[in-house]
Amino acid sequence: MEVDAPLQFTPAPKNAATVLCADCGAAIDGTQSAGAFCYDCLKLKTDVTSGIQREATLHQCRDCDRWLNPPMSWVVAQPESRELLALCLRKLRGLNKLRIIDASFIWTEPHSRRIRVKITVQQEIGDGAILQQSFEVEYVQNYQQCPDCAKSYTHNTWRACVQVRQKVPHKRTFLYLEQLILRHSAHKDTINIKECHDGIDFFFAQRNHAEGFVDFLKAVVPVNVKKSQELISMDIHTSTKSYKFSYSAELVPICKDDLVVLPLPLARKIGNITPMTLCYRIGTSLNLMDPTTLQTADVDTALYWRTPFRPLADVQDMVEFIVLDIEPLGAQKGRFFLAEATVARASDMGSNDSTFYTRTHLGGILHVGDSVMGYHLSGTNFNNDLYDKLEESKMGSMIPDVVLVKKHYNRSKKSKNKRNWRLKRMAKEEGEMLPRKQDQERMERDFELFLRDVEEDAELRAGMALYKAQQQQQMADAMDTEESEFAEDEGLAIPMEQLLDELEDMTMEG
Repeated sequence: MEVDAPLQFTPAPKNAATVLCADCGAAIDGTQSAGAFCYDCLKLKTDVTSGIQREATLHQCRDCDRWLNPPMSWVVAQPESRELLALCLRKLRGLNKLRIIDASFIWTEPHSRRIRVKITVQQEIGDGAILQQSFEVEYVQNYQQCPDCAKSYTHNTWRACVQVRQKVPHKRTFLYLEQLILRHSAHKDTINIKECHDGIDFFFAQRNHAEGFVDFLKAVVPVNVKKSQELISMDIHTSTKSYKFSYSAELVPICKDDLVVLPLPLARKIGNITPMTLCYRIGTSLNLMDPTTLQTADVDTALYWRTPFRPLADVQDMVEFIVLDIEPLGAQKGRFFLAEATVARASDMGSNDSTFYTRTHLGGILHVGDSVMGYHLSGTNFNNDLYDKLEESKMGSMIPDVVLVKKHYNRSKKSKNKRNWRLKRMAKEEGEMLPRKQDQERMERDFELFLRDVEEDAELRAGMALYKAQQQQQMADAMDTEESEFAEDEGLAIPMEQLLDELEDMTMEG
């Protein structure tokens, strides 16, 4: 008996084209099409971007170049950046109902104050039909002053103030601190910078900005900070109080190249160093050195303010000596070389035969006939209790007659105008009283001494940003033969590879 094979059902093929487009007559699937139109006709008849505005306004602060992000926040955005593009898209009403596929800027002339953006969007219509369209939006750039900049033009609007002070007769430490602040952009949150007689005041709109600046000061210089606050107003109903905060930051009154006499207990505590020392560097602590033995010691900020002391002599007390003989001793520590030198004061040359024998740490750079700056101690009266105690102690006989500090370079009068580098300065507001003529001359003299220190000390300028001088090519062509030979012989010219181009630096910052 034969068994019949089971029957198999094969469905009839489904016809895709069941209706014709009402406009062009193309065959379309009526079950999936949106109405009675094909996809091409739908694109011509439907505009998914009809509810989106084609013009908008952007507000920018003319002073700080920030953009208004409604309702009240201000954001930093560079031209044609992702941040500015996101701000432009948020300004359009109804755009959140569509799917954004692409958005890009269209170039416009920079001074036209117009920003054009091309946007591509998608939206699903009907049964599975997705339309993709592109359109352009033009933004008008208007200027509006932000509240922070408005406060900067109004008196008594600061919330926190950092008062940086140092009780020394010169500004060399402040000039160095200024370069560190510029290098790290630590002053970017200030609303005003005011220069005072013995320091600088930094004003901030917020307390946390001032505290961040204080933390920066503690990280670069030895400073003692005291905090105070003043009640401005109080709401008795909600117990809300408004304060102004002041931070007094006092720098250690000891600078580079100062001669220091340490208290005897402190000298024994930091390594039994000789009390007569020389400050060779200022960092987060005082770096001291005995120039006769090359022994070094560090005095941190907390230890100094527990036992404060003043310098015995500063750079204004240095005199010029001439090296008559020098003999290296072979000892070396870093960039210092110990040597025995015979020197005579430059003012005594030709009048008497007074010479001084001393040990120095400058054996690596001094030669016979060189000029060197130093402190003349023999026959000099110092109004210093620590120096008097040192003379009366057993170590009084170890006080040298002369302490050499640094090599002296005979610069010509025009050499300072022929430098191939320059330093940036902070925009500071002067005090209510203009500086006197002698004060202005002293400030110019301190700045010139600081520039010479930068030229002579490679370690000092390592933490600064030095820029190429403007029109340096014309100045190099105009430099006479004598000044060119001076720069080569003395080795004071800073290599061009260590200098920054201002335009390149602005690009990196942006």
